[in-house]
Amino acid sequence: MRKLIVGCGYVGRRVATKWVEQGDTVFAVTRSEANAETLRSLGVEPVIADVTRPESLSVIPQVDTLLYAVSHDRLAGYSSRVTYVEGLNNFLTYAAHLPQRMIFVSSTSVYGIDDGSEVDEETPTAATTESGQAYVEAETDFWRGFWRPHQEERVGIILRSAGIYGPGRLLRRVASLQNQEPISANPAGWLNLIHVEDLIQAILKAELASDSGTYLVCDDRPIERREYYTKLAGLVGAPSPIFNSDGKETSAGKRCSNRLLREKFGVELRFPTIDEGLPHAVDPNS
Repeated sequence: MRKLIVGCGYVGRRVATKWVEQGDTVFAVTRSEANAETLRSLGVEPVIADVTRPESLSVIPQVDTLLYAVSHDRLAGYSSRVTYVEGLNNFLTYAAHLPQRMIFVSSTSVYGIDDGSEVDEETPTAATTESGQAYVEAETDFWRGFWRPHQEERVGIILRSAGIYGPGRLLRRVASLQNQEPISANPAGWLNLIHVEDLIQAILKAELASDSGTYLVCDDRPIERREYYTKLAGLVGAPSPIFNSDGKETSAGKRCSNRLLREKFGVELRFPTIDEGLPHAVDPNS
């Protein structure tokens, strides 16, 4: 099979490695020649292009499956909307080839729920943050631009990912805890997380789906922020976390459900809660 990854970063490179191990021919879009060399070392064929520059997309090769997992690079100077909405629309409009199957990694930030209630795929999207609103718009454009005009021939999957964690992903939070920097958030607010290896598992399962659909990707247990940071501090030998919301941050967040993901794809999480996942994220050899 021939496969393409747009957004070959923390998640995408791990998926690329899995696909290469399966014997697939894997391409990945990158903006830089330096990153292209890294991709080649993984057995991936780099494609020099940029979703914010439509004229660069004529080099997109013909593939069977596309993983679109672009993340917002604040250092690039683009807004969330440019990254998620305009970039996706540029790709759908100007790419030389579009596949029959596309997996779009979105975010649970599409929900505007802040009262601690449970959300699932049927919960209306009403994002309140800039990035969440951009994801809502991008999801709409994904269905309209990729799937709806060709729904008899194409399969489109949206994976709404919870907060991704894993090895090498917690360095900034660990440093903040070790430096006893106050956390400006509601300690009783809910966090929804997914270990990177379980997100990859969901992506690989989604690739086999015969029907289009939207799925929440999170672990089995939403966790209060205080418990999360306390457990992380204990694992890295940092002092207990300090919260300083000043009464301004009262959002209780939301609690995401992965029921449909389990029922439809039969996903069995390796790290169903942070009790299993955080120790591995801190020390993958533990």
